[in-house]
Amino acid sequence: MNQVTGAANASAIAAKNKLSAHFFRKGIRIALISGLMYGLYSAFVILAMSKGVWIDWYGPNTAGLSVFAITYLLGSLGSAINYTCSAVWALLNVGVKGKLGDFFRTINTKPGRIMVIAALVGGPISSTAYVVAMQMAGSIVIPITALCPAIGAILARVLFKQELNKRMMLGIAICVAASFMIGTTYITGDAPEGMLLGIAIAFIAALGWGFEGCVAGYGTSMIDSEIGITIRQVISGPSTLIILLPLFSIMAGDVTLSTDLAVQVISSGTSMIWFAIAGFCAFISYMFWYKGNGMCGAALGMACNGTYSFWGPFSCWIILGVIFGIEGWGMPPIAWVAAVMMALGILVIAMNPMDLFRKKEEK
Repeated sequence: MNQVTGAANASAIAAKNKLSAHFFRKGIRIALISGLMYGLYSAFVILAMSKGVWIDWYGPNTAGLSVFAITYLLGSLGSAINYTCSAVWALLNVGVKGKLGDFFRTINTKPGRIMVIAALVGGPISSTAYVVAMQMAGSIVIPITALCPAIGAILARVLFKQELNKRMMLGIAICVAASFMIGTTYITGDAPEGMLLGIAIAFIAALGWGFEGCVAGYGTSMIDSEIGITIRQVISGPSTLIILLPLFSIMAGDVTLSTDLAVQVISSGTSMIWFAIAGFCAFISYMFWYKGNGMCGAALGMACNGTYSFWGPFSCWIILGVIFGIEGWGMPPIAWVAAVMMALGILVIAMNPMDLFRKKEEK
């Protein structure tokens, strides 16, 4: 009888381990897709900002807009429209799944308010900086923004006294080295005008997302990830529209400028089609990032998502450069090497890479 019971227990344990291994591998695939979708979002949002009314704004006559308005106001407008579209997709998702009531109930709880804070940092600040940086310096800034896990690890040590061991410090060093390699393209003289400032702005995006990751990690540990994503997107887009854009309008000398420009974009069908696609890609990317983190662990999920340091430039090169023939979206070889290095550094920060082989052996 004991032998039968022991065999049954062993069989149950083996079945459980097999199910866990499948769940783990599926989580890795989902998190990797998150990185790919973020790369696609990056390409499509820039494509949207090259269609319709944007052609006049970025054209030779600039439609009478100042350099400040073109550089910062239009960048924040593109980010705001994209994340507003993403918020619509997120609301449709929770609505179809019958979670809309949960969304409204959760947003006024402590975890919900924490997500609101994270969204305010990640939306008006980081997402706008990301779009502005890409507009100024091209896809070369994408690996720079992927420094956010390294910055998040440092901030977690400072703010929450979390561990920062030698392995994590090695990963941070790899990421910094990759950033330096990207910066050398400016020294070699291959960089477009405004690239250095674009790289500096990209660091702002990385800093904001690093902070967001620290804060949002606490909030999403207590609420449904789909609800958390919806809160994040619903706050990010509209807050950029009603806070950052008016502020930039005042700085540009015309209080009503942001409203006029936003109305023109929404009325531009050609541009809005691509914004809707970009928003969908951004929604899927964030949703799969959160879901993947829950299935394979936050550390490995973060590393898999960080592969956007490669997929971002690759998607911009294929979609913008090859398919649509827009110049300036190629990258020098050293930047491609740096993008791969950045993904490796993120993996080292998140976990010991040898654990992947150990898990495989155990299975």
